[in-house]
Amino acid sequence: MAQVDIIRNGIIDKLLAISDQDYLLALQRLINNSAVEENKITLTKEQKLMLEMSENDIQNGRVISQSDLDKSDLEWLKGK
Repeated sequence: MAQVDIIRNGIIDKLLAISDQDYLLALQRLINNSAVEENKITLTKEQKLMLEMSENDIQNGRVISQSDLDKSDLEWLKGK
């Protein structure tokens, strides 16, 4: 389970135990007034090209496992 899910579930568990209406209303106002930012990232032409090239590599089977990459890196480092 992702850390975010663990935190969210912990908060939900605590909320379920609260019976003070004023406290819950204050929390509701806090949540409603909190701006959830949607950080949109604008990619450059070069970044889009790299992503397209990566997608093409995946579709054509030009991939390597993480363990094989790690082995290759170690061999390369030993050669230096």
